[in-house]
Amino acid sequence: MNILLKSATIVDKTNSKLHLKKRDILINNGTIEEISPLITPAKNIKILSFNNLHVSAGWFDSSVSFGEPGYEERETINNGLMVAARSGFTDIILNPNTNPVPDHSGAIVFLKNASKDQPAKLYPLGALTVQSEGHDLAELYDMKNAGAVGFYDFKKSIANSNLLKIALQYSQDFKGLVYSFPMDKQIMSKGIVNEGISSTRVGLKGIPTLAEELQIARDLFILEYTGGYLHIPTISTAKAVRLISEAKRKGLNVSCSVAVHNLMFSDEVLDSFDSNYKVLPPLRARKDVTALIKGLKEGAIDFVTSDHIPIDIEEKRIEFDNAAYGAIGLENVFGSLNSLFGTETAVTLLTKGRERFGISPVNLKRGSLANLTLFDPESEYVYTKEKSYSTSKNSMFFGKKMKGTVYGIIANNQLIV
Repeated sequence: MNILLKSATIVDKTNSKLHLKKRDILINNGTIEEISPLITPAKNIKILSFNNLHVSAGWFDSSVSFGEPGYEERETINNGLMVAARSGFTDIILNPNTNPVPDHSGAIVFLKNASKDQPAKLYPLGALTVQSEGHDLAELYDMKNAGAVGFYDFKKSIANSNLLKIALQYSQDFKGLVYSFPMDKQIMSKGIVNEGISSTRVGLKGIPTLAEELQIARDLFILEYTGGYLHIPTISTAKAVRLISEAKRKGLNVSCSVAVHNLMFSDEVLDSFDSNYKVLPPLRARKDVTALIKGLKEGAIDFVTSDHIPIDIEEKRIEFDNAAYGAIGLENVFGSLNSLFGTETAVTLLTKGRERFGISPVNLKRGSLANLTLFDPESEYVYTKEKSYSTSKNSMFFGKKMKGTVYGIIANNQLIV
Protein backbone atom coordinates (compact mmCIF):
# COMPACT_ATOMS: atom_id res chain seq x y z
CA MET A 1 0.00 0.00 0.00
CA ASN A 2 1.59 3.26 -1.18
CA ILE A 3 -0.10 6.45 0.03
CA LEU A 4 0.74 10.14 0.17
CA LEU A 5 -1.13 12.25 2.72
CA LYS A 6 -1.14 15.85 1.51
CA SER A 7 -1.02 18.89 3.80
CA ALA A 8 -1.80 17.02 7.02
CA THR A 9 -1.57 18.87 10.32
CA ILE A 10 0.28 16.56 12.71
CA VAL A 11 -1.00 16.38 16.29
CA ASP A 12 1.76 14.89 18.46
CA LYS A 13 2.66 16.68 21.69
CA THR A 14 5.59 14.29 22.20
CA ASN A 15 7.36 15.72 19.13
CA SER A 16 7.82 19.48 19.28
CA LYS A 17 9.39 19.57 15.81
CA LEU A 18 6.24 18.20 14.16
CA HIS A 19 3.43 19.10 16.56
CA LEU A 20 0.79 21.23 14.81
CA LYS A 21 2.98 21.48 11.71
CA LYS A 22 1.46 20.90 8.26
CA ARG A 23 3.33 18.16 6.43
CA ASP A 24 3.08 15.65 3.59
CA ILE A 25 3.43 12.06 4.79
CA LEU A 26 4.61 9.32 2.43
CA ILE A 27 3.73 5.72 3.33
CA ASN A 28 5.22 2.77 1.43
CA ASN A 29 4.18 -0.80 2.19
CA GLY A 30 2.78 0.18 5.55
CA THR A 31 5.85 2.12 6.74
CA ILE A 32 6.26 5.90 7.07
CA GLU A 33 8.98 6.64 4.54
CA GLU A 34 9.07 10.43 4.63
CA ILE A 35 7.55 13.40 6.46
CA SER A 36 8.24 16.69 4.69
CA PRO A 37 6.65 20.08 3.91
CA LEU A 38 6.34 19.04 0.28
CA ILE A 39 6.66 15.61 -1.31
CA THR A 40 6.34 15.11 -5.04
CA PRO A 41 4.48 11.83 -5.60
CA ALA A 42 5.58 9.06 -7.91
CA LYS A 43 3.11 7.72 -10.44
CA ASN A 44 2.13 4.65 -8.41
CA ILE A 45 1.25 6.61 -5.25
CA LYS A 46 -2.35 7.04 -4.09
CA ILE A 47 -2.81 10.67 -3.00
CA LEU A 48 -5.14 11.39 -0.09
CA SER A 49 -6.31 14.93 0.50
CA PHE A 50 -9.11 15.87 2.90
CA ASN A 51 -10.57 19.11 4.13
CA ASN A 52 -8.65 20.34 7.21
CA LEU A 53 -6.84 16.99 7.47
CA HIS A 54 -5.24 16.28 10.84
CA VAL A 55 -3.16 13.18 11.61
CA SER A 56 -2.10 11.62 14.89
CA ALA A 57 -0.77 8.32 16.12
CA GLY A 58 -3.53 5.70 16.05
CA TRP A 59 -6.08 5.84 18.85
CA PHE A 60 -6.49 3.20 21.56
CA ASP A 61 -9.59 2.06 23.49
CA SER A 62 -9.17 -0.04 26.64
CA SER A 63 -12.77 -1.31 26.97
CA VAL A 64 -14.75 -2.53 23.97
CA SER A 65 -17.37 -5.29 23.75
CA PHE A 66 -18.70 -7.01 20.65
CA GLY A 67 -20.84 -10.16 20.65
CA GLU A 68 -18.99 -12.92 18.87
CA PRO A 69 -18.99 -15.71 19.88
CA GLY A 70 -22.50 -16.28 21.19
CA TYR A 71 -24.15 -12.90 20.59
CA GLU A 72 -23.41 -12.25 16.93
CA GLU A 73 -26.74 -10.44 16.53
CA ARG A 74 -25.29 -7.66 18.68
CA GLU A 75 -21.99 -7.28 16.82
CA THR A 76 -19.57 -9.57 15.03
CA ILE A 77 -15.84 -9.19 15.43
CA ASN A 78 -15.45 -8.12 11.78
CA ASN A 79 -18.13 -5.45 11.90
CA GLY A 80 -17.09 -4.29 15.35
CA LEU A 81 -13.51 -3.74 14.25
CA MET A 82 -14.75 -1.88 11.20
CA VAL A 83 -16.77 0.40 13.51
CA ALA A 84 -13.62 0.92 15.58
CA ALA A 85 -11.59 1.78 12.47
CA ARG A 86 -14.17 4.25 11.17
CA SER A 87 -14.17 5.82 14.64
CA GLY A 88 -10.39 6.37 14.52
CA PHE A 89 -9.22 3.45 16.66
CA THR A 90 -6.32 1.33 15.47
CA ASP A 91 -6.11 -0.80 18.63
CA ILE A 92 -8.83 -1.97 21.00
CA ILE A 93 -9.02 -4.24 24.03
CA LEU A 94 -11.90 -6.69 23.84
CA ASN A 95 -13.89 -7.47 26.97
CA PRO A 96 -14.58 -11.13 27.84
CA ASN A 97 -18.38 -10.94 27.82
CA THR A 98 -19.13 -13.53 25.16
CA ASN A 99 -20.81 -16.92 25.33
CA PRO A 100 -18.83 -18.92 26.24
CA VAL A 101 -16.53 -16.55 28.09
CA PRO A 102 -12.84 -16.85 27.16
CA ASP A 103 -11.47 -18.56 30.26
CA HIS A 104 -8.78 -20.73 28.61
CA SER A 105 -6.00 -20.31 26.08
CA GLY A 106 -7.96 -21.85 23.18
CA ALA A 107 -10.61 -19.12 23.45
CA ILE A 108 -7.93 -16.41 23.36
CA VAL A 109 -6.39 -17.97 20.25
CA PHE A 110 -9.83 -18.04 18.59
CA LEU A 111 -10.35 -14.31 19.21
CA LYS A 112 -6.92 -13.39 17.89
CA ASN A 113 -7.34 -15.54 14.77
CA ALA A 114 -10.83 -14.15 14.09
CA SER A 115 -9.45 -10.62 14.01
CA LYS A 116 -5.97 -11.02 12.51
CA ASP A 117 -6.68 -9.63 9.02
CA GLN A 118 -8.46 -6.47 10.15
CA PRO A 119 -6.94 -2.97 10.00
CA ALA A 120 -7.81 -2.32 13.64
CA LYS A 121 -6.03 -4.70 16.00
CA LEU A 122 -7.84 -6.61 18.73
CA TYR A 123 -6.22 -7.49 22.06
CA PRO A 124 -8.36 -9.89 24.11
CA LEU A 125 -8.93 -10.01 27.84
CA GLY A 126 -9.35 -13.38 29.48
CA ALA A 127 -11.84 -14.15 32.23
CA LEU A 128 -10.38 -13.91 35.73
CA THR A 129 -12.33 -16.90 37.02
CA VAL A 130 -13.72 -20.05 35.41
CA GLN A 131 -16.83 -19.06 33.41
CA SER A 132 -16.60 -15.68 35.19
CA GLU A 133 -18.49 -17.21 38.09
CA GLY A 134 -16.17 -15.83 40.77
CA HIS A 135 -15.17 -19.14 42.38
CA ASP A 136 -11.92 -20.52 40.91
CA LEU A 137 -9.16 -18.72 39.04
CA ALA A 138 -9.10 -19.40 35.31
CA GLU A 139 -5.98 -20.47 33.37
CA LEU A 140 -4.32 -17.06 33.74
CA TYR A 141 -0.75 -18.00 32.82
CA ASP A 142 -1.79 -20.03 29.78
CA MET A 143 -4.07 -17.23 28.56
CA LYS A 144 -1.28 -14.69 29.03
CA ASN A 145 1.00 -16.82 26.86
CA ALA A 146 -1.77 -17.10 24.25
CA GLY A 147 -2.09 -13.31 24.01
CA ALA A 148 -4.46 -12.14 26.77
CA VAL A 149 -3.49 -8.66 28.01
CA GLY A 150 -5.41 -8.85 31.29
CA PHE A 151 -7.97 -10.78 33.29
CA TYR A 152 -11.52 -9.57 33.99
CA ASP A 153 -14.87 -10.96 34.99
CA PHE A 154 -16.72 -8.37 32.94
CA LYS A 155 -18.89 -6.00 35.04
CA LYS A 156 -18.83 -8.51 37.90
CA SER A 157 -17.33 -7.51 41.21
CA ILE A 158 -14.95 -9.87 42.99
CA ALA A 159 -16.94 -10.69 46.12
CA ASN A 160 -14.30 -13.02 47.58
CA SER A 161 -11.48 -10.86 48.97
CA ASN A 162 -9.15 -13.84 49.24
CA LEU A 163 -9.67 -14.62 45.55
CA LEU A 164 -8.47 -11.14 44.61
CA LYS A 165 -5.50 -11.51 46.96
CA ILE A 166 -4.47 -14.82 45.38
CA ALA A 167 -4.98 -13.48 41.84
CA LEU A 168 -2.71 -10.49 42.49
CA GLN A 169 -0.06 -12.66 44.14
CA TYR A 170 -0.11 -15.38 41.49
CA SER A 171 -0.16 -13.12 38.42
CA GLN A 172 2.58 -10.67 39.38
CA ASP A 173 5.37 -13.12 38.44
CA PHE A 174 4.28 -12.90 34.80
CA LYS A 175 3.07 -9.28 35.04
CA GLY A 176 -0.57 -10.22 34.64
CA LEU A 177 -2.97 -7.29 34.91
CA VAL A 178 -5.90 -8.07 37.21
CA TYR A 179 -9.19 -6.19 36.75
CA SER A 180 -11.57 -5.55 39.61
CA PHE A 181 -14.94 -4.05 38.74
CA PRO A 182 -15.76 -1.39 41.37
CA MET A 183 -19.18 -2.39 42.66
CA ASP A 184 -20.15 -3.98 45.97
CA LYS A 185 -23.12 -6.14 44.97
CA GLN A 186 -24.61 -6.20 48.47
CA ILE A 187 -24.62 -2.40 48.71
CA MET A 188 -25.85 -2.13 45.12
CA SER A 189 -28.65 -4.61 45.89
CA LYS A 190 -31.50 -4.03 43.40
CA GLY A 191 -30.41 -0.53 42.42
CA ILE A 192 -30.23 0.35 38.73
CA VAL A 193 -29.41 4.09 38.62
CA ASN A 194 -27.49 6.56 40.76
CA GLU A 195 -29.00 7.05 44.21
CA GLY A 196 -29.88 10.71 44.57
CA ILE A 197 -32.40 13.39 43.79
CA SER A 198 -32.98 12.14 40.24
CA SER A 199 -33.64 8.52 41.26
CA THR A 200 -36.10 9.71 43.89
CA ARG A 201 -37.86 11.98 41.41
CA VAL A 202 -38.32 9.28 38.75
CA GLY A 203 -38.97 6.46 41.21
CA LEU A 204 -36.10 4.15 40.20
CA LYS A 205 -34.07 2.15 42.72
CA GLY A 206 -30.72 3.78 43.42
CA ILE A 207 -27.11 2.58 43.59
CA PRO A 208 -25.27 4.63 46.24
CA THR A 209 -21.77 5.88 45.47
CA LEU A 210 -20.73 3.89 48.55
CA ALA A 211 -21.13 0.68 46.54
CA GLU A 212 -18.27 1.76 44.26
CA GLU A 213 -16.10 3.42 46.86
CA LEU A 214 -16.23 0.61 49.40
CA GLN A 215 -15.12 -1.91 46.77
CA ILE A 216 -12.27 0.31 45.60
CA ALA A 217 -11.07 0.90 49.18
CA ARG A 218 -11.02 -2.86 49.80
CA ASP A 219 -9.19 -3.57 46.55
CA LEU A 220 -6.53 -0.97 47.29
CA PHE A 221 -5.93 -2.36 50.79
CA ILE A 222 -5.44 -5.82 49.26
CA LEU A 223 -3.12 -4.43 46.56
CA GLU A 224 -1.02 -2.70 49.20
CA TYR A 225 -0.66 -6.04 50.99
CA THR A 226 0.04 -8.24 47.97
CA GLY A 227 1.72 -6.09 45.37
CA GLY A 228 0.90 -6.90 41.75
CA TYR A 229 -0.85 -5.07 38.95
CA LEU A 230 -4.42 -3.83 39.43
CA HIS A 231 -6.74 -2.08 36.99
CA ILE A 232 -10.06 -0.59 38.11
CA PRO A 233 -12.28 -0.06 35.05
CA THR A 234 -14.84 2.71 34.55
CA ILE A 235 -14.93 4.57 37.86
CA SER A 236 -17.76 7.05 38.28
CA THR A 237 -17.62 8.94 41.61
CA ALA A 238 -15.69 11.84 43.08
CA LYS A 239 -14.46 9.82 46.05
CA ALA A 240 -13.27 7.02 43.75
CA VAL A 241 -10.97 9.58 42.10
CA ARG A 242 -9.60 10.61 45.51
CA LEU A 243 -9.06 7.04 46.67
CA ILE A 244 -7.10 6.07 43.55
CA SER A 245 -5.12 9.31 43.59
CA GLU A 246 -4.06 8.63 47.18
CA ALA A 247 -3.09 5.07 46.28
CA LYS A 248 -0.89 6.29 43.45
CA ARG A 249 0.85 8.73 45.80
CA LYS A 250 1.65 5.73 48.02
CA GLY A 251 3.28 4.07 45.02
CA LEU A 252 0.70 1.34 44.48
CA ASN A 253 0.64 -0.15 40.97
CA VAL A 254 -2.95 0.73 40.11
CA SER A 255 -4.58 2.23 37.03
CA CYS A 256 -8.16 3.18 36.27
CA SER A 257 -10.41 4.34 33.45
CA VAL A 258 -13.59 6.32 32.98
CA ALA A 259 -16.30 5.78 30.37
CA VAL A 260 -16.85 8.72 28.05
CA HIS A 261 -20.60 8.82 28.81
CA ASN A 262 -19.84 9.38 32.50
CA LEU A 263 -18.03 12.54 31.44
CA MET A 264 -20.79 13.78 29.15
CA PHE A 265 -24.01 12.98 31.02
CA SER A 266 -25.29 13.18 34.59
CA ASP A 267 -28.25 11.38 36.14
CA GLU A 268 -30.44 14.39 35.30
CA VAL A 269 -31.14 12.77 31.91
CA LEU A 270 -33.10 9.96 33.62
CA ASP A 271 -36.28 12.01 33.43
CA SER A 272 -36.67 10.72 29.85
CA PHE A 273 -36.72 7.06 30.98
CA ASP A 274 -34.62 6.30 27.88
CA SER A 275 -33.10 2.86 28.50
CA ASN A 276 -30.01 3.84 26.50
CA TYR A 277 -29.03 5.78 29.63
CA LYS A 278 -29.00 2.56 31.65
CA VAL A 279 -25.31 1.76 32.10
CA LEU A 280 -23.11 0.26 34.79
CA PRO A 281 -21.67 2.05 36.66
CA PRO A 282 -24.62 4.40 36.40
CA LEU A 283 -24.59 8.01 35.29
CA ARG A 284 -23.81 9.94 38.47
CA ALA A 285 -24.56 13.40 39.87
CA ARG A 286 -23.17 16.57 38.34
CA LYS A 287 -20.54 16.93 41.10
CA ASP A 288 -19.19 13.49 40.22
CA VAL A 289 -18.97 14.40 36.54
CA THR A 290 -16.99 17.52 37.46
CA ALA A 291 -14.62 15.47 39.66
CA LEU A 292 -14.06 12.90 36.89
CA ILE A 293 -13.14 15.61 34.40
CA LYS A 294 -10.75 17.15 36.94
CA GLY A 295 -9.28 13.71 37.69
CA LEU A 296 -8.48 13.23 34.01
CA LYS A 297 -6.81 16.62 33.76
CA GLU A 298 -4.68 15.94 36.85
CA GLY A 299 -3.71 12.40 35.86
CA ALA A 300 -5.52 10.53 38.64
CA ILE A 301 -7.57 8.77 35.94
CA ASP A 302 -5.38 7.04 33.38
CA PHE A 303 -7.66 6.37 30.39
CA VAL A 304 -10.92 7.36 28.77
CA THR A 305 -12.83 4.51 27.17
CA SER A 306 -15.93 4.20 25.04
CA ASP A 307 -17.08 1.26 27.21
CA HIS A 308 -18.76 0.22 23.96
CA ILE A 309 -21.41 -2.45 24.68
CA PRO A 310 -23.77 -3.36 21.82
CA ILE A 311 -27.15 -4.65 23.02
CA ASP A 312 -29.85 -5.90 20.65
CA ILE A 313 -33.21 -4.17 20.49
CA GLU A 314 -35.12 -6.92 22.31
CA GLU A 315 -33.10 -6.29 25.47
CA LYS A 316 -32.96 -2.50 25.25
CA ARG A 317 -36.26 -1.14 23.95
CA ILE A 318 -38.25 -2.32 26.97
CA GLU A 319 -39.12 -0.93 30.41
CA PHE A 320 -36.16 0.77 32.07
CA ASP A 321 -36.19 -1.65 35.02
CA ASN A 322 -35.89 -4.68 32.74
CA ALA A 323 -33.52 -3.29 30.10
CA ALA A 324 -29.96 -4.60 29.85
CA TYR A 325 -27.05 -2.40 30.92
CA GLY A 326 -24.83 -0.90 28.25
CA ALA A 327 -24.49 1.61 25.43
CA ILE A 328 -22.41 1.84 22.27
CA GLY A 329 -19.88 4.66 22.21
CA LEU A 330 -16.94 4.07 19.86
CA GLU A 331 -18.25 6.55 17.31
CA ASN A 332 -18.63 9.34 19.87
CA VAL A 333 -15.42 9.29 21.87
CA PHE A 334 -13.49 11.80 19.79
CA GLY A 335 -16.40 14.22 19.36
CA SER A 336 -17.03 14.16 23.11
CA LEU A 337 -13.41 14.61 24.22
CA ASN A 338 -12.79 17.22 21.54
CA SER A 339 -15.72 19.25 22.90
CA LEU A 340 -14.67 18.84 26.53
CA PHE A 341 -10.92 19.30 26.36
CA GLY A 342 -9.93 20.59 22.93
CA THR A 343 -8.12 18.69 20.19
CA GLU A 344 -4.62 18.42 21.65
CA THR A 345 -5.75 17.00 24.98
CA ALA A 346 -8.33 14.76 23.29
CA VAL A 347 -5.65 13.21 21.08
CA THR A 348 -3.30 12.79 24.06
CA LEU A 349 -6.02 10.91 25.93
CA LEU A 350 -6.82 8.76 22.91
CA THR A 351 -3.23 7.74 22.22
CA LYS A 352 -2.12 6.88 25.76
CA GLY A 353 -2.44 3.63 27.69
CA ARG A 354 -1.01 0.87 25.52
CA GLU A 355 2.01 0.29 27.75
CA ARG A 356 -0.19 -0.59 30.73
CA PHE A 357 -1.41 -3.62 28.78
CA GLY A 358 1.99 -4.64 27.44
CA ILE A 359 1.25 -3.22 23.98
CA SER A 360 4.02 -1.41 22.13
CA PRO A 361 3.55 2.37 21.87
CA VAL A 362 2.80 3.94 18.49
CA ASN A 363 5.18 6.50 16.98
CA LEU A 364 4.51 8.97 14.23
CA LYS A 365 7.96 9.27 12.74
CA ARG A 366 10.03 8.26 9.76
CA GLY A 367 10.75 4.52 9.68
CA SER A 368 7.85 3.56 11.93
CA LEU A 369 4.96 1.36 10.90
CA ALA A 370 2.06 3.55 9.81
CA ASN A 371 -0.50 3.41 12.61
CA LEU A 372 -2.39 6.65 12.04
CA THR A 373 -5.75 8.26 12.63
CA LEU A 374 -7.09 10.82 10.13
CA PHE A 375 -9.59 13.45 11.27
CA ASP A 376 -10.94 16.99 11.06
CA PRO A 377 -11.27 18.51 14.56
CA GLU A 378 -13.39 21.49 13.53
CA SER A 379 -16.33 20.10 11.56
CA GLU A 380 -19.64 19.62 13.35
CA TYR A 381 -22.53 17.25 12.72
CA VAL A 382 -25.52 15.71 14.47
CA TYR A 383 -25.06 12.02 15.26
CA THR A 384 -28.02 9.90 14.14
CA LYS A 385 -28.86 6.21 13.73
CA GLU A 386 -28.22 6.57 10.01
CA LYS A 387 -24.64 7.68 10.78
CA SER A 388 -23.96 4.67 13.01
CA TYR A 389 -22.15 1.64 11.57
CA SER A 390 -22.74 -0.55 14.62
CA THR A 391 -25.20 -3.42 14.30
CA SER A 392 -26.81 -2.46 17.62
CA LYS A 393 -28.26 1.03 17.98
CA ASN A 394 -28.26 1.51 21.75
CA SER A 395 -26.60 4.93 21.88
CA MET A 396 -27.29 7.79 24.26
CA PHE A 397 -25.64 10.18 21.79
CA PHE A 398 -28.30 10.06 19.06
CA GLY A 399 -29.49 13.58 18.27
CA LYS A 400 -26.43 15.16 19.92
CA LYS A 401 -24.13 17.57 18.11
CA MET A 402 -20.57 16.24 17.71
CA LYS A 403 -17.49 18.37 17.14
CA GLY A 404 -14.89 16.64 15.00
CA THR A 405 -15.15 14.19 12.11
CA VAL A 406 -13.03 11.05 11.84
CA TYR A 407 -11.97 10.29 8.29
CA GLY A 408 -10.51 6.86 9.10
CA ILE A 409 -7.25 5.08 9.83
CA ILE A 410 -4.13 3.73 8.21
CA ALA A 411 -2.98 0.62 10.05
CA ASN A 412 -1.82 -2.94 9.41
CA ASN A 413 -0.90 -1.83 5.88
CA GLN A 414 -4.56 -1.05 5.18
CA LEU A 415 -6.54 2.13 4.59
CA ILE A 416 -10.06 2.64 5.95
CA VAL A 417 -11.70 5.97 5.07
